[in-house]
Amino acid sequence: MNGGPSGFHNAPVTKTFVIACALFTVFFGIQGRSAKLGLSYQDIFRKLRIWKLISSVFSFSSTPELMFGLYLLYYFRVFERQIGSNKYSVFIVFSVMVSFLFEVMVLAILRDPTANLLTSGPYGLIFASFVPFYFDIPVSTWFRIFGVRFSDKSFVYLAGLQLLLSSWKRSLLPGICGILAGSLYRLNVFRIRRAKFPEFIASFFSRLSWPSMGNPPTAPARNLGGNVPSYTTRQVEAIAYNVYC
Repeated sequence: MNGGPSGFHNAPVTKTFVIACALFTVFFGIQGRSAKLGLSYQDIFRKLRIWKLISSVFSFSSTPELMFGLYLLYYFRVFERQIGSNKYSVFIVFSVMVSFLFEVMVLAILRDPTANLLTSGPYGLIFASFVPFYFDIPVSTWFRIFGVRFSDKSFVYLAGLQLLLSSWKRSLLPGICGILAGSLYRLNVFRIRRAKFPEFIASFFSRLSWPSMGNPPTAPARNLGGNVPSYTTRQVEAIAYNVYC
């Protein structure tokens, strides 16, 4: 699948989110607190810690999780390019909030005050994005590596699987909550796919966005999976429009 021009051209919300995740992870990593950011029953029901709720959305708990997480966030920027920053902002907020509600339900059911049951990081957004990716982005090419059959989407799935199992149960539960959130968005619960923020909120990210480090928009698109054949930009535009609009 071709994500269009490399870099963050026409994806200021994704760019801001990726930079925020990197900064939060580095900041808490330097302080040696990354492993303590995961949510627990006590953080929600015994002693509410607002700072931990916010940081857990953006900060990954380890360097491997950061690498795979940022790769996936960067890859899914194609959806923002096709539906616009406004609707993509709605998708982010919906995915994060709904997956968080599912996580709270998990903590309430398990009621374990002794451990951080859920790892930190934007698992809700990342795995919610896999729902339209799975159902609505078709496979265009199959190929074999050492006799094993892969599709042009396999590298994205492998990165997601690595992230999903990176901390076993602590990462598996938030990932499942993200998939549920993405499924509700796909089902258009509360007509969420028609919702929009006021224009000044969406334009804020464009003003906040730093100059792009990628190629200019006229440069040829590059395949993120290597030399695997990719979709045309027109195919991606049509698919993404049908998914989110």
